[in-house]
Amino acid sequence: METTDKTEVTVQTTINAPVEKVWKLWSDPQHITGWCNASDDWHAPYAENDLRNGGSFKTTMAAKDGSMQFDFGGIYSNVKEHELIEYAIGDGRKVRIEFSGDGDQTTVIETFETENTHPVEMQREGWQSILNNFKKYVESNN
Repeated sequence: METTDKTEVTVQTTINAPVEKVWKLWSDPQHITGWCNASDDWHAPYAENDLRNGGSFKTTMAAKDGSMQFDFGGIYSNVKEHELIEYAIGDGRKVRIEFSGDGDQTTVIETFETENTHPVEMQREGWQSILNNFKKYVESNN
């Protein structure tokens, strides 16, 4: 019998910006391509985003040297502006992102179900790196 237990991992950061700005830069495809990568040798050359319940998204993540790329996408199941985004990735795993604004600071907490191909710690580091890139992007984007 196959197990259905899912491992959930949570990453988070606090950004020095109001929640309205954080939300906009998180959800606008023009901005997604500016921050959605885990390391400097990767980038996101394409993003589309229909941020609403039942809407879909797709971000192409690619090695800058052209050696590999993949599309990361899914369907939104619960969107509450400036507060919450929940979605299912194409492979069925669930993701929950909470936005908590407090004046000029916003905490972003992202919880995701891991996949079984890569070690959990590697996945945690990758998702945290992307979130750290997002923080840097928001704080340097006036």
